[in-house]
Amino acid sequence: MLTRRGFSAAALAAPLPRIANLTEFEAIGKANMSASAHDYLAGGSASDVTLRANLEAWTALRLKPRALVDVSTIDTAVTLFGQRQNHPILFAPTAYHKLFHPEGERETVRGAHAAKTTLVASSFATVAIDEMTKAAPANVWFQLYMQKDRGFTRALIQRAEASGCGALVLTVDQPVRGYRDRDIRNAFTLPAGMDRANLRGLEAGAGSQVTRANDIYHPAQDASLTWRDMDWLRNNTRLPVIAKGILTPGDAVNALQAGLQGITVSNHGARSLDTVPATAEVLEGIADRLEGRLPILVDGGIRRGTDVLKALALGASAVLIGRPYVFALAAAGAAGLERVIEILTMELRMAMALAGRPTLASIDRSLIWKGPPYR
Repeated sequence: MLTRRGFSAAALAAPLPRIANLTEFEAIGKANMSASAHDYLAGGSASDVTLRANLEAWTALRLKPRALVDVSTIDTAVTLFGQRQNHPILFAPTAYHKLFHPEGERETVRGAHAAKTTLVASSFATVAIDEMTKAAPANVWFQLYMQKDRGFTRALIQRAEASGCGALVLTVDQPVRGYRDRDIRNAFTLPAGMDRANLRGLEAGAGSQVTRANDIYHPAQDASLTWRDMDWLRNNTRLPVIAKGILTPGDAVNALQAGLQGITVSNHGARSLDTVPATAEVLEGIADRLEGRLPILVDGGIRRGTDVLKALALGASAVLIGRPYVFALAAAGAAGLERVIEILTMELRMAMALAGRPTLASIDRSLIWKGPPYR
C-alpha cells in the first residue's frame, strides 16, 4: 500500500524566487511525497536508458548564435489549434496528482491558469475532468486512452468537450504498460480513497491496483487499436485530435493520412519501451518528412530554455514538460507551477536574444551547429 506524507510547511514556504532552475524543485517536492510516489514519478522503464538519453540529447546539441541582430523586443507568442498562448510551453499529461498535492489536479489547473499555459489533463487523473476545469479558467486539453468499451470512450470524450477542453490528445505509444522496475519493487498501488476518477463506471478501470502480476495488459484499455480506428475517433469529437507518442517519420505520415490535426513526438517520458531514441534525436527527421503539414509538439527531457529553443529550431511548434511541474506541484502547489513557467520562459527569452532570434518565426534549423568542427 502506498501512503502519502503530509505536506511539509517548510517546503511550502520555500523561497520560490530563489529557485533558479527546474531541477531544483525535485529535492523540495520529494519531501512532500512517499518514497513510492517519488519512484513512480522520477523513474522510467527497465534500465532507464531512454530516461537518461532524453536529458543528454538536448544537452549534446550546440547552438549557433547570430551577432548584431535587433533583439530589443522578444516575442514568444504561439497559436496552437486556434488557441493563442504567450509562450510555446505546455504541461504534459501526468497521472495521479493527489499523490503529490492534497487537492490533486484541481491545484494543477489553478497553477496552469496562474502560469497562463495549457494543461493536458490525464485520463488517469485523480480528479474527474469536469471537476478539474471548475477549479480555474485555465486552458485545458484532454489526454485519452482508448478503452475497449467504445460507448464509455464516447461518453468520456463528450465530458471533456462539455468541460471546455480545447483539444483531444490520443496516446498511441502504450498499448500495454512499460516494465518499471521501481513500481514492481514497491508493489505500487493507489492509496485507499484514491482512484482514476475519469474511469469511474468502467469495469476494472478506475480501481487502485496499477501493476498486476503476470499480466501486461490494462483490463479496460484497448490494445487492438490501429490507425483504422481514427475514423471512429474523428467522427466522435468536434475537437482537434493530436496523436501523442510518435517516434518515426512513417507514423507521423500515418497520423497525417488518418486526418489527425497534430502530433506529439514523445517516448512517453521514457516510461514505455526502453532503449528507444531520445525525442531530440528523432524530431528533425519527423519534421523533415511532414514538411509543415501538421503542427508538431515534443516532450521528453526538456529542462532549460535552451532545450525549448533547440526543439523549436528542429521543427517543433511547442514543447511539453512533465516531471518538473509535478515536483513543483508537490513543492509549492499552484505557485510552484507558476514559478516553473516563469523560469523557463525567462530562460527562453534570454536564449532567443543571445542567439539573435527575436521571434519564434526567426528560429530555424540554421540555429543548430552541424559539427564539430564548428565553422
